[in-house]
Amino acid sequence: MSTAAITRPGQVLADLIPASRVKDATLVLGGAALTGIAAQIAVPVPGSPVPVTGQTFAALLVGTSLGAYRGAASLAVYAVVGMAGMPWFAQGKAGMGAPSLGYVFGMMLAALVVGALARRGADRNVVRTAGTMVLGSAIIYAVGVPYLAAATGMSLTEAVAAGLTPFLIGDALKAALAMGVLPLAWKLIDDKR
Repeated sequence: MSTAAITRPGQVLADLIPASRVKDATLVLGGAALTGIAAQIAVPVPGSPVPVTGQTFAALLVGTSLGAYRGAASLAVYAVVGMAGMPWFAQGKAGMGAPSLGYVFGMMLAALVVGALARRGADRNVVRTAGTMVLGSAIIYAVGVPYLAAATGMSLTEAVAAGLTPFLIGDALKAALAMGVLPLAWKLIDDKR
């Protein structure tokens, strides 16, 4: 019995598409667009300037599916275009003044890390995918929460209460979804070969 980790060492899902510069550019732009669309799925959190969005799930999915460099490039395109005025940050916002911009910067770093882990097989089974998603989320918060504190004048404790604690249940659900989607994708690909 073969497993995805054995049959496809060193690959991420995007590597299964024949290589070309056009493919890479399309994947990078597509990852940025997916993140922008997912950011529009937003639910305000009372007492917090940061809403619950699909943005973090998309960013981590983009990183694991595209790999470190294409994933980070996708999030960099997303950040730069949003800061330049494209209204595709959470709740249709754009620009450089949003208190939640630190989370976007954290997503770039998280995409790089989870993409590197995926290349090492961290998206092939449920347990490893869970760990990858938890680490990616922790990276996003490690950058986003201090930025939120600095941008709003909150203390770090207040920023944790407003920008981390209310999101833990949602992040657990997003991780659970990824734990099902990514290993299943690899299994389906292996079953077809």
